[in-house]
Amino acid sequence: MSAQCEVAAKAAPMGVFERYLTLWVGLCIVAGVGLGHFLPAPFHAIGRMEVAQVNLPVAVLIWLMIIPMLLKIDFGALHQVKEHWKGIGVTLFINWAVKPFSMALLGWVFVATLFRPYLPADQIDSYIAGLILLAAAPCTAMVFVWSNLTNGEPHFTLSQVALNDAIMVVAFAPIVGLLLGLSSIVVPWDTLLLSVVLYIVVPVIVAQAWRKALLARRSLAVTLDRLGPLSLLALLTTLVLLFGFQGEQIIAQPLVILMLAVPITIQVYFNSGLAYLLNRKLGVAHCVAGPSALIGASNFFELAVAAAISLFGFQSGAALATVVGVLIEVPVMLSVVRIVNGSKDWYEGAKR
Repeated sequence: MSAQCEVAAKAAPMGVFERYLTLWVGLCIVAGVGLGHFLPAPFHAIGRMEVAQVNLPVAVLIWLMIIPMLLKIDFGALHQVKEHWKGIGVTLFINWAVKPFSMALLGWVFVATLFRPYLPADQIDSYIAGLILLAAAPCTAMVFVWSNLTNGEPHFTLSQVALNDAIMVVAFAPIVGLLLGLSSIVVPWDTLLLSVVLYIVVPVIVAQAWRKALLARRSLAVTLDRLGPLSLLALLTTLVLLFGFQGEQIIAQPLVILMLAVPITIQVYFNSGLAYLLNRKLGVAHCVAGPSALIGASNFFELAVAAAISLFGFQSGAALATVVGVLIEVPVMLSVVRIVNGSKDWYEGAKR
C-alpha cells in the first residue's frame, strides 16, 4: 500500500475560516436572531423578493458560494477514476446507496419518533426533508481540506469529487424526490428540478467555462485566492438571513438545534466508519481510504441550504436542519480525521 501513498499531498493547515467555521456559524445565529427580532422589516422585504419560488438575493449569495468551489474541480480528472477504482467504488456506494437512505432512517427514528414530543408538530416533515437534502449531496470543497489533513492521495480526491459532481447533476433530484415521497412529504417537482438547474447545472457550466478561461491566462490560483473572502461573506450573510427568519422558533425552543444535530452526527460517524472498513476489507491504500471515508461522510451544505430555501422557504424547518449541518461540520469531521490518522497502523496491519 505504501507505494501508492508516496504521491500523497502533505497535510496543509486549515485556514481561519475552516478551522473556526463553527464559531462563525454561532455568531451568525446570534446576529441573525437579534436582527430578526429588532429589525424584522428588512428580512420580510428580502423574503418577498421571489421569482418562480426562487428568492433572488439568496440565489445570488448561493452562486457566490458555489461557483468558487466548483472552479477548483477539474472534470478532466475523471480519466483517473480507473487508477483507484476500489476506493472510488466504495465512496460512490456510500454517497449514493447508503448515506441519503441512512439519514432518512435516522430522521424517522429521532425526529419523527423519539424527539417528536419536543419539536413543533407542524415542522416535523420539514426537518426530515432538510436532513434528506443535506445527505443527498456529497461535499465538494471542504473535502480537499479533509484529504490534506489525512495525507490523502490527491489524484483520488480530485477524480472522486469530479465524479460525484457529475453524478449529482442527474441523481440529486431523483434521490431527494424518492426519499421525500417515502416520508410522505409532498414533492414539488418543478421547484426541485429548478433548484437542480440553478444550483448545480448552471454553476457547473459557468465554473468550468470560467476555469478554462483562467487556465488559458494562467490566473486560476490568483482568482481563487481573491474569491475566497467573497465566498465566505456570501455564506455568512446567507446564515444571518436564515437565522433572522428562524429567530422566534429558536428562542421558543432552543433545544431544536441540539435535537437536529443528533441524527446528523450519527450519520457522519456511521458512513465514514463503513467506508473506512470497506476500504480496509478491499485492501485499499490508507491514503485513499482516508479521503474516501471523509468524502463518504461529508455534505455539500451550500447546495442543501439553497435547495431547502427554494423548496420550503426561509422559515422552514428544512432550512434550519441544513444549517445545523453547517454548524457541526468542522468539529465532527475533524474528529473523523483524528480517528483515521490515529488508526493508520491498525489499518495497514490488516492481512491481505
